[in-house]
Amino acid sequence: MKKILIANRGEIARRIIRTCKRLGIETVAIHSEADGDLPYASEATEAVLIGPNPVVQSYLQAEKIIEVAKQHNVDAIHPGYGLLSENAGFARKVKEAGLIFIGPDSDIIDMMGDKIESRRAMIKAGVPVVPGTEEGVATLDEAIEEAGKIGYPLMLKASGGGGGIGMVRCENEQALSQQFESVKNRAKAYFGNDVVYLEKFIADARHIEVQIFGDSHGNIVHLFERNCSVQRRNQKVIEESPSPHLPQEVRERLCEASIQAGKAVGYSNAGTVEFIVDQSNEFYFLEMNTRLQVEHPVTEEVTGIDLVEWQIDVARGGKLPEQETITTKGHAIEYRIYAEDPKTFFPSPGKLEKIEWGEGARIETGYEQGNAVTPFYDPMISKVIIKGHDRVEALSKSQKFFNHATIDGVKTNIPLFKEFIESQEFISGEYATAVLPNWMEKSKEEKTV
Repeated sequence: MKKILIANRGEIARRIIRTCKRLGIETVAIHSEADGDLPYASEATEAVLIGPNPVVQSYLQAEKIIEVAKQHNVDAIHPGYGLLSENAGFARKVKEAGLIFIGPDSDIIDMMGDKIESRRAMIKAGVPVVPGTEEGVATLDEAIEEAGKIGYPLMLKASGGGGGIGMVRCENEQALSQQFESVKNRAKAYFGNDVVYLEKFIADARHIEVQIFGDSHGNIVHLFERNCSVQRRNQKVIEESPSPHLPQEVRERLCEASIQAGKAVGYSNAGTVEFIVDQSNEFYFLEMNTRLQVEHPVTEEVTGIDLVEWQIDVARGGKLPEQETITTKGHAIEYRIYAEDPKTFFPSPGKLEKIEWGEGARIETGYEQGNAVTPFYDPMISKVIIKGHDRVEALSKSQKFFNHATIDGVKTNIPLFKEFIESQEFISGEYATAVLPNWMEKSKEEKTV
């Protein structure tokens, strides 16, 4: 594998380029008109304008991306995360074009991308799933009938959804009636699939995921877990590993269930098995992400393993090491820095006039000072990953870092993190998925008083 095209942009493209350079692999970056001056475009061996700014005219142009790959004689395509990374049709076309897709087989992407289908697969494999419907619910009347069996509150979800999109909590029948058509329409618009289903809402739950890897020789290993419970609008903003206050026995069962899930579908390359863990430490399968996760650096920091290198090695037929050789050391926390209003979470595009980071952190960013965060794409500016010998040290280093971190020109969530990571709710490590909105509401009330 001598040359890889990266079918993505910004931060993750830079991340992949860095590993490729170390391995002596050339890279081809694609960019829209708005992204031509971003660092990743100049850091790649070659850069190609793929189209206008809207993603549907640039980064989602599967046929055009494959054509560019052929023209530049690449051996493989790395999809990064988001965009086409979990598009089975794209993965299939890459393979049909005689190129290597750095990710799982298209059939697995298809199965895991359909949340109802993935639930069925996990039930068959003996992996516990959240109680809910095993089929899509086509009408409101059917949804109300099924909800009566499951009980409120519950989650109304798009079968083809992801990233918190097409997911609504319904407290009662009235809420379900109000949201049903809206969620179906949103699902159709975002995923081209309006099938929805119902799941029981697990109160005060933690969102814990396990990193897995599979190879073409039938081996599946795990790289332990990450706690992703600090969220806004069902999207993760802080992740850490190991998960605080998780009994070792539960950790081992979670990791074993993830291996079980991977083996059940013949998984290959990088994947993440996501779970909801309730207050009694019972856990339930949520979904499997068939790609590299945004938060993969957390796992890299505690295991010392370059996951992108593993992806490349597995894609070209390499064999994974034995599970016993994979260990963790220390504690790592990742903070996602967004160009957004920290009070409303509305995007705040603009020019990054000044960037000052604190010390002691790994910075993964798609931007440098002077670049502009445009309104066309996800407003994440960077990821800050901080490691300590233990969680106490990681938190102390985090607090020092954010006391010195500044970005001028756009609003960011840095002020929010600065306060939140000093709160007892976060320091205790006993938080659940509602911790951030609950803390924000509490802080707002205290400031009003």
